[in-house]
Amino acid sequence: MVFPLSYSNIAHGVSGVSSRSASGQSSPEQQPPPVNRVILINKQPQPVSFCSNTVSTAKYNAITFLPLFFFESFRRYSNAFFLFIACLQQIPDVSPTGRFTTLMPLSFILFVSACKEIFEDAKRRKADNIANNRKVLALKSSFGFEETKWSKIMVGDVVKVRNNEEFPSDLILLSSSEPHGVCYIETSNLDGETNLKTRLSLPETAQLQAVDDLMALDGTIECEAPNRHLYDFTGNIRPSGRQVIALGPEQLLLRGSRLKNTEWVFGIVIFTGHDSKLMRNSKQSAIIRLKRSQLDEFANRQIVMMFALLVILCLVSAVGSTIWTKGHRQTDWYLGEALDSTNFGFSFLTFIILYNNLIPISLQVTLEMVRLFQTLFVSWDLDMYDKTTNTPAVARTSNLNEDLGQVKYVFSDKTGTLTENKMIFRQCSVGGVVYGDALATSEDFVDTNLSETLRGNTPVAKPINDFLLALSICHTVVTEPNPDNPNQPVYLAASPDEAALVKAAANLDYTFIKREPHHLTIRARSRGDNSKGEIKHDMLQYELLEILEFTSDRKRMSVLVRTPEGRILLTCKGADTVICDRLAPHQPYLEQTMQQLERFAERGFRTLCVATAEIMPDFYNEWKKNYHRASTSMDRRREQVSEACNAIERNLQLLGATAIEDRLQEGVSHCIAALRKANIKIWVLTGDKMETAINIGHSCNLLNRDMTLFTVNETSLDRVREVLFKFKNDIKEMLHPENGAGLIVDGRALTYALAMDLRKDFLDLATLCDAVICCRVSPMQKADVVSLVKTHYPKDITLAIGDGANDVAMIQTAHIGVGISGKEGMQAVCASDYAIGQFRFLQKLLFVHGAWSYERISKLILYCYYKNITLYVMQFYFTLGNGFSGQTLFERWTIGLYNIWFTALPPFVIGIFERSCSSESRMRYPVLYGSSQRGELFNYAVFWRWIFLALAHSAVIFYLTYAIFWHNTLWTNGQNEGGFLFGAAAFTYVVVIVTLKAGLETSSWTVWTHFGIWFSILSWFIFMPIYSNVWPHMLYFGEDFVGIAEALYSSASFWFGLVLVPVITLMFDILYKAWTNTGYSNVVDTVRRMESMGIHDLDVFLSVVKPRPLIQNDTPLNALAGPSTSQGGHPRGYAFSQDEAGAVSQANIVSMYGSTDNLPNRARMQRLSVNNLTPKKSHRHTESH
Repeated sequence: MVFPLSYSNIAHGVSGVSSRSASGQSSPEQQPPPVNRVILINKQPQPVSFCSNTVSTAKYNAITFLPLFFFESFRRYSNAFFLFIACLQQIPDVSPTGRFTTLMPLSFILFVSACKEIFEDAKRRKADNIANNRKVLALKSSFGFEETKWSKIMVGDVVKVRNNEEFPSDLILLSSSEPHGVCYIETSNLDGETNLKTRLSLPETAQLQAVDDLMALDGTIECEAPNRHLYDFTGNIRPSGRQVIALGPEQLLLRGSRLKNTEWVFGIVIFTGHDSKLMRNSKQSAIIRLKRSQLDEFANRQIVMMFALLVILCLVSAVGSTIWTKGHRQTDWYLGEALDSTNFGFSFLTFIILYNNLIPISLQVTLEMVRLFQTLFVSWDLDMYDKTTNTPAVARTSNLNEDLGQVKYVFSDKTGTLTENKMIFRQCSVGGVVYGDALATSEDFVDTNLSETLRGNTPVAKPINDFLLALSICHTVVTEPNPDNPNQPVYLAASPDEAALVKAAANLDYTFIKREPHHLTIRARSRGDNSKGEIKHDMLQYELLEILEFTSDRKRMSVLVRTPEGRILLTCKGADTVICDRLAPHQPYLEQTMQQLERFAERGFRTLCVATAEIMPDFYNEWKKNYHRASTSMDRRREQVSEACNAIERNLQLLGATAIEDRLQEGVSHCIAALRKANIKIWVLTGDKMETAINIGHSCNLLNRDMTLFTVNETSLDRVREVLFKFKNDIKEMLHPENGAGLIVDGRALTYALAMDLRKDFLDLATLCDAVICCRVSPMQKADVVSLVKTHYPKDITLAIGDGANDVAMIQTAHIGVGISGKEGMQAVCASDYAIGQFRFLQKLLFVHGAWSYERISKLILYCYYKNITLYVMQFYFTLGNGFSGQTLFERWTIGLYNIWFTALPPFVIGIFERSCSSESRMRYPVLYGSSQRGELFNYAVFWRWIFLALAHSAVIFYLTYAIFWHNTLWTNGQNEGGFLFGAAAFTYVVVIVTLKAGLETSSWTVWTHFGIWFSILSWFIFMPIYSNVWPHMLYFGEDFVGIAEALYSSASFWFGLVLVPVITLMFDILYKAWTNTGYSNVVDTVRRMESMGIHDLDVFLSVVKPRPLIQNDTPLNALAGPSTSQGGHPRGYAFSQDEAGAVSQANIVSMYGSTDNLPNRARMQRLSVNNLTPKKSHRHTESH
């Protein structure tokens, strides 16, 4: 039926929006209602201009690049400072070092940074173009549907989305290829779940199957304004002359989700581009904001302190210049205008320029280039190459390398990040006997004993047959015919757990064939003796009487059927805790089954108990009346339905138990154990149900059976406040605090916990726990949790890791975002700072690349400040002896080449090749991560210790050189030394000393270390004779340096000083290093000693060498032991992950399916997914009736 709709309804106003909505994650605070959106169906243009469907995650465009780039660049105080110096140098007669000695290096720094930003933003723009240029069928003309780019889709358009395609925008479902307008969607990019969810069109639009019907469609839709709530939607569709029809979440198809197991759907576009709920859950501000490492920000703050030191030196020098001038104006009259023109302001600016290199201008270029090499090392690491998906690790930014070495909190998604989300029927217990191989690697159930037992007509085979029959009946799976084999249909399940159970039963010859509105057809193994001949099968038809759905409160589901013999049979599956309470007395296998369930749980399997009961017809008829009355009640319907279900689910007979493996990704358990050993706190933020998340928490070593679990799932602000305070007191009064505590929070309770008055209380409780799991959370809630930790603990580095679009906001909010690549959808990777193929690679990314980068960058920054201060503070000491004239001690171009050439290699070598421990040791001993995590190599104490050391070295070098050249030296040509000769000698000693200092601070000497140190020294000695002889023959500058090399090389005093000055200057450093290395040791030094002795086992090392005392605040030696991967026993989980209380109930869905024999074969039958399974048999049997 096609109903006419009219635009004229807009003029008369639209009635209030329907309150029909799912229970989503809405904020408890009351907010003013936004303006509703009114949309014309199939008409363009719209009465109001809406957002386009073009999506952009790029930081810049042609107009905003320069303003944003300069803003970000000059947020670094060093760049702003050098811009100020470059401007000062342009003032005539102010600069003693020339006009361009600062401007040219600064321009080069900005050019390199701009190229890097353009390159990284180009990658984001490329990903955006791929998404915007995808095509979808849109009803754009009278000729029907046309392929249209996503970017051209507009609000009000009617689009056709085909199987396995993503929705281009947020749509209202009109109709589908399925009966009654049902469709299946996968929302893994939104909430991380890969189980299928159902959506249902309105009955009034479900009949719109032809293009002509859609072309005739006309009318209006009123809906809520764009918002970020994934599970809420309210709207109306208004037929002309008819009552308004309400729209709810069951008609909403969100951008980012994917159509599954449905040939096609028709939908109306309501939210486009950045108005879509997916984009509303992205942190667009985080895309524009440049992330900076904590170490970088700390160094930026130190520049302010260094600038204060610079100002002090300049003030002292300017005041000294003023005083000296006044005191010598009469006696030193021959200086003439030089004294008359001197004033305080002029002198101050001169000294600012003279001392400006106390802040190393070359540091930023060195950092950028070193970080680039560090990102290449990440990409080149074969240990982080995922062979299964052919994806290497990728560093998408270079600004955060050192932050990887200081991570304190890891926030992880579950599905697709920790798990593969493949549910595999691994074992079962029937009649007290366990079948199946727990260690099997195949995806099929493996047990030859079970198959052999089923072949014979023995008493042992009967409970197995009953058990398999229950698995093939008790579910909500629907089927599609398989053209290749009619006896092996394609299963469409809303839960991967149910799909695994039904598939396992089919593999054992209990095949669920088809579902009709009131019947189930099972192809079952004949109960006759099959031991000698071919296996026989019977087609059994069971009348479906009722489906009692699963809920988190019930923790079970049941199906009532009438058997072919006329008996009424109830089959029930659920958690062992609820099934055992409903068993009849005298269960022969209960004790054995419970013990076997414990062993299943110890292996991390998801378990279910299966039971059955025969119901008397009279009791069933009376119960059906009560159940119908409860299910139609307007008062306490949920509670009354639960009570009715309890009335019939009793006196059950236990058939057995199942064990399903929710397969973790390879190495996840070991990685999490190692991260926890490194004192990294792990929080799992997932859209999955609480029970599923807890079960995975046990499987991956995040939780253990001795840990006290605190569960927060209250539904009101007062109750959440009450349990938070109670749990905080309980943790403080725990009898065994060494066992630890875990916090489990439901998404609705988290909404209240994140309210302003409870945020701090929730955070205090969470940080007291060893593990935190937040379940059923929305993407923005994930980001809010990360933001909460960042705000209250600004010094702790946070890392977020995920694989889907639902993780984008969290990844962008954290200090470091890591995307899992190689999965379906690349939104997380595109928004991340680093991309890896498996979660286990995170261990090496942090422990090796992160710790190394932190160590290298820390030493690089400290060394750059050291070498600059050592040289340029000598200018101040020289000023004290030259009447504060502002005269430079060194020739201007030697000063310019000091950072660019003579001392350029040592920082690069340190930043690229330095390492205190090998990668093998860092992976073996997670405790080594503590030194970088605590920031021991770069903090206020360490920074200023290096600064004062540089000041001391500078003073020693200057005054020793001054002492050596105190008495004038007369050469054979009658000349004596001048200022630049003295400066060249001091410059030589500085180059030698600072390069040798780099060697003293190096922990790992390589061929590049030797090259960097010795080549730097040699380059100066080669440069001096060349530069001192170029004027005026080749270049018209350097006249001040003429003859310097010849004079120095012929001076015995110079060569004597070349030995004396470095030895005296570095003597303290050598003695201190020898004392600390031999007298006291930390954990890093202990491991270094083990490596030098070729010992890799701690016990062997302790037996050979008596361990030296450890310095304060360091970790004891016994903490060097690697992570333990033993899991012990676990509380038993249960395997249900379907869309509980979803937009459309499973009972309603399965009731719509009649016989599928006459349905056309569809392309989806050949497409495989987790929930679209065709049973596989290891061998085929010939059917015989």
